[in-house]
Amino acid sequence: MKIKKIPMRTCIVTKEKLPKQELIRVVRTPDGDVIIDKTGKANGRGAYLKKDLEVFNKARQNNILNRHLEVEVPDSIFDELGSMIDEEEK
Repeated sequence: MKIKKIPMRTCIVTKEKLPKQELIRVVRTPDGDVIIDKTGKANGRGAYLKKDLEVFNKARQNNILNRHLEVEVPDSIFDELGSMIDEEEK
């Protein structure tokens, strides 16, 4: 029986390699907009964050997401990320 490969991605805050399903992908589209990619297949430069409130807060405080995506990330994205992480933890 063939073993299915699990795609691994690296969190930009903790530098941990984790399965893709345990991370949230934030994308800078070719138009320059920043979106949360729920499908994992949107076009553009992507950055992965671990689904953890501490990691999210550290990314927000240190502007890690801004530097990685090379664009100013709006507060609405951070608010949406926060609510998604809260829902995941429940």
